Amino acid sequence: MLIEINTHSAYPIYEQLRDQIVLGIAGSQLAAGEGLPSVRRLAADLGINLHTVNKAYLALCGEGYIVMDRRRGATVALTVMDDSAFHAALSRRLVLAAAEAQCRRISHKDFLMECRDCYRQAGESLNHDKEGLL
Repeated sequence: MLIEINTHSAYPIYEQLRDQIVLGIAGSQLAAGEGLPSVRRLAADLGINLHTVNKAYLALCGEGYIVMDRRRGATVALTVMDDSAFHAALSRRLVLAAAEAQCRRISHKDFLMECRDCYRQAGESLNHDKEGLL
């Protein structure tokens, strides 16, 4: 899986990294139990601070996407648990997205179609990683 970081973006680098790993898991580019690069190696490969990678890994671990072990390092979790805290956070993000769509006069139908398409793409988009699109 190719990870690209935009150092000129206002979006924090650790969040860019976190999001790309989640997309990799959703798109089956990262399999359950698969090892991730060490914090030091990934930081060196991406040319970023190791504390930034560590922050992304800790966030992913706290959210249940990866498991961290001193001896084995970071691995993709075998299962990602569905929990009420995630549902509450998802609901807040969707409410904001819906409000922004309404402010821009996007119809209910178009908003729902966009949500459906994005949900579908989350699983499919990383299949294009093999072609160098991610």
